[in-house]
Amino acid sequence: MIELLIGLSLLIVLIICGVPVAMSFGAMALYFIISFDVSSAMLVPTAFSQIKSVVLLSIPFFILIGNLMSSGGLAARLIAFVNSIAGYWRGGLGAVAVIACALFGSIAGSCSAALAAIGSIIVPQMEKSGYPRNYSTALVACSSVLGQLIPPSIAGIMYAMLTYQSIPGCWLATVGPGILTIIIFCIINFVLTRKMKLIVPPPIPAGERVIEFAISTKKASLALLLPVLLLGSIYGGFATPTEAACLGVIYVMFVSRYAHRETTWGGVGQGVIKAASTTGSLVIMLFFIMINTRILVFEQLPQEMAQAILEISDNKIIILLAVNLFLLVIGMIMDDISGTVLAASLLFPVMQEIGVHPLHFAAILGVNLGMGNVTPPTAPILYMAGHITGCRVSEYLRYALIFIFFGLVPVIIATTYFPGLSLFLPGLFGMVN
Repeated sequence: MIELLIGLSLLIVLIICGVPVAMSFGAMALYFIISFDVSSAMLVPTAFSQIKSVVLLSIPFFILIGNLMSSGGLAARLIAFVNSIAGYWRGGLGAVAVIACALFGSIAGSCSAALAAIGSIIVPQMEKSGYPRNYSTALVACSSVLGQLIPPSIAGIMYAMLTYQSIPGCWLATVGPGILTIIIFCIINFVLTRKMKLIVPPPIPAGERVIEFAISTKKASLALLLPVLLLGSIYGGFATPTEAACLGVIYVMFVSRYAHRETTWGGVGQGVIKAASTTGSLVIMLFFIMINTRILVFEQLPQEMAQAILEISDNKIIILLAVNLFLLVIGMIMDDISGTVLAASLLFPVMQEIGVHPLHFAAILGVNLGMGNVTPPTAPILYMAGHITGCRVSEYLRYALIFIFFGLVPVIIATTYFPGLSLFLPGLFGMVN
């Protein structure tokens, strides 16, 4: 157990010091190999066999979909579509930002992709409408968490692969918390913007609004069709997540290049290179994590950790509270994908021991890591938002904390202690035993 704590401490210190996440996991693996005197000849082939998974092939394609949507103008069309519905209300553009992050998250599958695509477009629009830049930055940063709650989710794929669960089931488990997050964030937005000096569009006749809605819907129709194509083919049983992701790439490439004519083959090539770079670092990280996991399982450290947590209390409520705090710390120092892989490897035995359904744990993991990504002091997504909008963290931290404490914390409590919120949809599809 001491070796596990030292290994985790080494990992956290290296990440905080700026060492790439993949290399930090590599250092952790090297420490475990030396500490437990394990032969790498046994570990390396096993790790290679585990990363040779068809499921993992879907990840670079989902990353590529997000890159092509951002460069091909589809993200801007989604924002215009949502704005035609809610943009005429006071504070409506803030709600547009929240919903747009959810829509983009339903396609790209990650927090950072939703933040980069939506934040760079909508924050300047909000500023022109009178929203303070610090408020807009905080709102978009916290709303980008929806990228891993609204399916498809790359983090959900990783969790399903490590815990041998159904990918569609893991995706459905986070939909309930995701919808609750959208509702709460929109309410907080309308409350906070009551005293702001916003430029509200003048009311227009209902007929003109219908025409504007029809035009924006037509322009965004091909983008709105993509989630239907992806999720419909998966849940309809016509395609696996990997096959659906391949179809999505072809679809977005065709729409961006030929239907909308807003990108070039050079832009497509840049998107492919960026996706390949991201995937390469992800696979290296996953390789080292597989080595770590193999050593931990061989030494029975997850079982020891589970026993240690269970010795804290025999009260399930207290145990879940301790797990939530641990997940929050992990989310504060790691991105959603690497945090999911590490937390699933360590805590899944604990959840099994106390009778938490694997899909329920998928939802608990998703909302906690999402909150950790925007919670100081490290908060990778929170800092990324300031980089995108040109705003210092000290300027928008107050608003971010409001969305965290009054928005994300209630969602975490509801998700953790009311399993029906996350298990209702999977149950409808017969995925809950």
